[in-house]
Amino acid sequence: MKPLDFIFMLTRHDRTVEDAALHVDAARRAGLRHVGFKDVGLSIPALKALRESIRAAGAHSYLEVVSLDRDREIASVRAAIEMGVDCLLGGVHADDVAPMLAGTGIRYYPFPGRVSGHPSILEGEEAEIVASARALAARPGVSGLDLLAYRSRIDAGALIRAVCAAVDKPVIVAGSIEGPDQIDAVRIGAAAGFTIGTAALDGRFPASGPDLPSQLAAISAACSRALH
Repeated sequence: MKPLDFIFMLTRHDRTVEDAALHVDAARRAGLRHVGFKDVGLSIPALKALRESIRAAGAHSYLEVVSLDRDREIASVRAAIEMGVDCLLGGVHADDVAPMLAGTGIRYYPFPGRVSGHPSILEGEEAEIVASARALAARPGVSGLDLLAYRSRIDAGALIRAVCAAVDKPVIVAGSIEGPDQIDAVRIGAAAGFTIGTAALDGRFPASGPDLPSQLAAISAACSRALH
């Protein structure tokens, strides 16, 4: 199987943490190549500076949009274009966003399904979410999908498998991953990668210690461990 992309999110409970810049060096020392942040929690100038830090660390940058209001999402997309992130995750207004990103080189992974609240929750039944995923993946300008599988009331592993089987574009599983068994489910479901923020920053991922270097090392190891 292709190795999973672990996207380390500098976030807690769907907000970019105030000390996000301090964690970029930990990501660099851990050899991580994918680092992201949310569109809430810090000011736009601070997020721009964070993007530069991620670039200097040699990693790809990801901005995940969790604002559901159309005007705020559009403002976040404009900021993403200005700061030149590598990938835009999330958001629910693909009709507006995809044309804005045309020609920018930014890869776009919107949320499939009905998303509500903050932290974001994925609503609906599996068939509805799969239909949304299929429709979004067929749109020009959509590079892949940002699936809140573990933020749904239905079986996450089954949902990942169903969505990945229905589309021919990469799927990133975002939100509420806290252990290696969930990473196994992401791999078995044929997703391209996953995000972890809160669990690593709070020391909740099973590891040799709660400190961030130990957490990042354990998550990275789980990406390549043998499936049981």
